[in-house]
Amino acid sequence: MSLVVNGDAESGPGGTAEPVRSVPGWRILQGAPAVVDYGLGGGYPAPDDPGPAARGRRFFAGGNSPRTALVQDIALPRRGPTGRPAVDAGRVRYAVTAWLGGYAAQEDGARLSAEFRDADGTPLALSVLGPATAAERGGRTALVEHTATAAVPPGARGVRLLLVFTRGGGTSNDGYADGISLTLRGARS
Repeated sequence: MSLVVNGDAESGPGGTAEPVRSVPGWRILQGAPAVVDYGLGGGYPAPDDPGPAARGRRFFAGGNSPRTALVQDIALPRRGPTGRPAVDAGRVRYAVTAWLGGYAAQEDGARLSAEFRDADGTPLALSVLGPATAAERGGRTALVEHTATAAVPPGARGVRLLLVFTRGGGTSNDGYADGISLTLRGARS
């Protein structure tokens, strides 16, 4: 089960290309994101464009700011097969996944980073996904799956997710993201 809150953009206001003032589960650091319905028109991804097979009705977009950034801080479990003792013994692996994309041949894009931190907030490890370039998307409006897996670093107590949308040209920030997930798996003894 994913530890990310609202990684699928289904909660809260939105549905249009208009910027939103809040995104449940995320804190807006910069810019003005949009939460857009698939099939809205105007060049936004349609339900039949490449993207997650199990997509909901909405996705994140960069809005109209040159750079938009959202952050989510996640506490790692204290107990259980993926809890602190297992993390400190090096027995927990993580997978971070995001569907990232953009519009046609434009280079607007989205990038997701997952930074593992200790109890004091000191960074211990970093995974960066994306952006999905126009070449990777085949010059199409599409979202492409990006995944990173590794061991959770011993001493990690939390993860900071940073979702950044960057406009490469035009007036709209057509970086897109959906299906953001962070899962943990304990190693078998």
